[in-house]
Amino acid sequence: MKRIDYATAAPEAVKVMAGVERYVRRSGLPHALLHLVKLRASYMNGCAYCVDMHTKDARLAGETEQRLYAVPVWRETPFFSARERAALAWTEAVTEMGEDGVPDVLFDEASAHFDEAELVDLTLAVIVINGWNRLAVTFRTEPGSYDPATFQLKRSDAPGAGSASRGPQYPPSSSDTLPAERR
Repeated sequence: MKRIDYATAAPEAVKVMAGVERYVRRSGLPHALLHLVKLRASYMNGCAYCVDMHTKDARLAGETEQRLYAVPVWRETPFFSARERAALAWTEAVTEMGEDGVPDVLFDEASAHFDEAELVDLTLAVIVINGWNRLAVTFRTEPGSYDPATFQLKRSDAPGAGSASRGPQYPPSSSDTLPAERR
């Protein structure tokens, strides 16, 4: 059972999170890559709502079922490019970061595939999805309630991406009046 509709309880906080989300979407990183990053972090954090959302969004963007099913076991499959593998490893390291931070070997691998600005943008993508995951898990946002058809994408937001046409469904709001553009 849902504990708190955090978007209604703290709309300004959600606006800030949505601002980072918009920045990441507009960063120039491929949206297919961002879907994989969001999905991997969501699996790691046990966020059923976000896994549901990001698999739906990735499918709509043309991602294959085979790759979606393989995200949790990406190391064991041949389905991901070297760049995607570096991003998935980076996602895991930033999500699980302990007191020693991200290991140099992972930084070196990520740096071989992403320039400095892209690596900062990738890190922000991981940070923001971890934030959304923590909100959705903590306040028990209901999995399955996300409907991408209800929130059509605006094509003017960024090439190949978009923002929700009426506030986000991430998180779903009982009032459906979120000011942020999160999907």
